[in-house]
Amino acid sequence: MREESAATMPARLSGGHTPSAPATRADARGSTGRPYRRNAYAALDLGTNNCRLLVAEPAANGFRVIDAFSRIVRLGEGLGTSDRLSEAAIERTVEALRVCRAKMQARGVVRAKIIATEACRLAVNGAEFVEQVRRDVGLDLEIVDRQTEAYLAVTGCAALADPYSESVVIFDIGGGSTEIAWLDGAATNPSADPTLRIRAWDSLPVGVVTLAERHGGSDVTRLTFEGMVEEVADLLARFAIRAAPAANARHFHLLGTSGTVTTLAAMHLRLARYERRRVDGLWMSDAEVGDAIDDLLDTRFEQRADNPCIGRDRADLVLAGCAILEAIRRAFPSDRLRIADRGLREGLLMNMMREDGVWRRGGYR
Repeated sequence: MREESAATMPARLSGGHTPSAPATRADARGSTGRPYRRNAYAALDLGTNNCRLLVAEPAANGFRVIDAFSRIVRLGEGLGTSDRLSEAAIERTVEALRVCRAKMQARGVVRAKIIATEACRLAVNGAEFVEQVRRDVGLDLEIVDRQTEAYLAVTGCAALADPYSESVVIFDIGGGSTEIAWLDGAATNPSADPTLRIRAWDSLPVGVVTLAERHGGSDVTRLTFEGMVEEVADLLARFAIRAAPAANARHFHLLGTSGTVTTLAAMHLRLARYERRRVDGLWMSDAEVGDAIDDLLDTRFEQRADNPCIGRDRADLVLAGCAILEAIRRAFPSDRLRIADRGLREGLLMNMMREDGVWRRGGYR
């Protein structure tokens, strides 16, 4: 997607509400001669494994994405055995954040929300890293707590829940943690805040990076895989007890977001390359999910690395993600799983636009 020229933006983009000064007549157009978007929002999610950015503007039925960025940075690499973010990981992440900063500036972002999750929550030098980013990049990272992360995952994905379902379990498998929530009752209004339906939630201190580091992610036998599933099942047990009634409700289903579930969807569709439009919103039966996991378990590391829907950067992580998914499937048997290629960033954007009342006042084109 072609970028527009630099626009006015606050000297520092904050994790909170930071509107820029209105563009003057002299700076209201870029070098292309096109006017800047005056209502661009940005959401940046810095996780244990990925750095992801979305820039969007309000639309009549949500928002329209005008720019995006995603890079695997592995900020939490080694946190399974250490309590510090490594210098190499910090360097990779700062470089990615500089790209994000440039994109936000080029798009004339007027409000941004920039969050960090499990890696920064766990690391003893997490606050020091946040200060380095503020000083060197000019972005104010906010380290969000586990409840906030779980609620953002629900906000970002809930639109894909079956409107006739009276119970849904939504989960987000991350690099360092897994968020899971039980939505009770049918959705009454598509524009209503879905977090009001949360009956129970949890944040499991396990993700694809931490699980793979403990059990090994390159050469995964079925015995190794079962060991990973059992570890996650133990961590999930408390939530599974609280949310046990969920699976008995009418039209119950699972709704998952993460690289794990989108990869399984891509494999199920036999995609030669990843296509978001075909994956986001896809329904998979329980048998189809099980077959896709079995197929992955039968692959070697190099085969996974050569798969364009996985790649070398994620080849040692995807089976750990499948183990987390398998533990969830066993705790909450369901005939169907809906796949979401969306999550925290979309939740952040929806919250900011809802807070600003853009749909009430028609603040979109």
